[in-house]
Amino acid sequence: MPDVGAGAYALGMGYADLRELRTALSTASDIAFGLDATPSAEQAGELVDALRRALASANALTGEHGATGCSLHPRGAVDPLYGDKEDPLPPGYGKCLLCNDRRRRSGTQRTGRR
Repeated sequence: MPDVGAGAYALGMGYADLRELRTALSTASDIAFGLDATPSAEQAGELVDALRRALASANALTGEHGATGCSLHPRGAVDPLYGDKEDPLPPGYGKCLLCNDRRRRSGTQRTGRR
């Protein structure tokens, strides 16, 4: 596989993302070359799963702000309280769990509670 180079990292592609894509593609290739002339439903299902994983990995590489919508933590976790109608996040909070946690800690330190 050709080296992607530094340009890929400028797009937010980390080594782990690239490794996941390569692994998923390699797995799909191994399964495809091992298929019989008439693959079983189980073999076809394994191939579909590997291809879905590869597609999900490739899609993750193209997302500039990922699921969090955060430029600092594009691959971070989404805050489980985001969108919760019973326990909504304070105004100004986004989807990024890491940024929201920093805001929570900052608010706690300003009020003197620890």
